[in-house]
Amino acid sequence: MKDLIQIKRERSLEEDNQSYFWIKFEGRENLATENFVPGNQVYKEKLIIKKSIEYRLWDAFRSKLAASIMNGLEDFPFKNKTKVLYLGASTGTTVSHISDIVGPSGIIFAVEHASRVARDFLDRVAGFRKNVIPILQDARKPKEYFSMFGKVDVVYVDIAQPDQTEIAIRNCEMYLKKGGYFFLVIKTRSIDVTKAPKRIVDEEVEKLREKFDVLQTIDLHPYDKDHAMVIAKY
Repeated sequence: MKDLIQIKRERSLEEDNQSYFWIKFEGRENLATENFVPGNQVYKEKLIIKKSIEYRLWDAFRSKLAASIMNGLEDFPFKNKTKVLYLGASTGTTVSHISDIVGPSGIIFAVEHASRVARDFLDRVAGFRKNVIPILQDARKPKEYFSMFGKVDVVYVDIAQPDQTEIAIRNCEMYLKKGGYFFLVIKTRSIDVTKAPKRIVDEEVEKLREKFDVLQTIDLHPYDKDHAMVIAKY
């Protein structure tokens, strides 16, 4: 797995996949996306211009999707024109990088329930990015996403609830197209602080097997403690 990451790092910008890039900055290779809104920063990330194109460095300590890439993510379905339902948008760090990737023809339906966090998200991300549709709603109530339309290619879930997996499955049943991808961040301490994190991850993955083909489970250490990313196909 480490060899795969090293190969990706050694590719030039021209050779890399066009969803994300590896850019040398301060003597090391950094994950980056091409900025959909040139000049705009979301979380004080570095902006780097190469060959007249502006890139945003993507911090794996601030984004679980970036952490998954750093730890050997094998399937990356986010690309130009992709439609995404994102549960738990928070202040929009990861949403903003997905926005860079899916471009003007893609769309992200970004669900966030906490009003204070949602205000930051609107100010920092949704107000600048026309491919992001904010939905200020509880992820437990997918029928009330009045801005949603059609099925999506990817459902991405990053919420802190004891029943996060069940909430995620309900959203997938309603909005994920057949053959679509499902990314689930398992926050073990939000589910049960008394059990070993690995046991919790195994139990949550088991809940998915009836409806999903589980492709990969990634431990997000050292970027996030007691977190895992599960990638599945509907």
